[in-house]
Amino acid sequence: MAEMDKEERVWELIRKIGICMLGSRDGEALRSRPMAAYFDRAAHIIYFLTDADSHKKEELGRDPHVVLAFADTSSQTYLSVSGIAEVMDDRDKVRELWSTPAKAWWKSPDDPNIRILKVVPQDAQYWDSPGTIISYVKMAAAAMSSARPAMGENAKVNF
Repeated sequence: MAEMDKEERVWELIRKIGICMLGSRDGEALRSRPMAAYFDRAAHIIYFLTDADSHKKEELGRDPHVVLAFADTSSQTYLSVSGIAEVMDDRDKVRELWSTPAKAWWKSPDDPNIRILKVVPQDAQYWDSPGTIISYVKMAAAAMSSARPAMGENAKVNF
């Protein structure tokens, strides 16, 4: 697959899966939390809505490196995106990204506690599997032979 096609696959998986575990460093510890991803494909940016009172601003101020782990277990498709993050107070962007899931956390896009978490991807890696049943059959066949199973496409993408 051509590099541009691989990059398009990354953006398609972000769109399709939508929710990821955002991992960051909290001192020596690593922390992950589920987040709903919004993205601007043309700008190569992934956005999240977050609360001003969360610890993300302090964590990212010390180390802006993050990892976004997306998983679609029904199709056995996985995506990991590494990038640089920052927390911003951008009221126009909050209104632009406002959607039904955000209503679970805030009453309106005008809530002064909403912040934008902006991630600029540096690289990504995805694993496209042929599906659960086929994967199990391939693993069982490989276990009975000396061959490694063909488990679908795996690609690394640099941004």
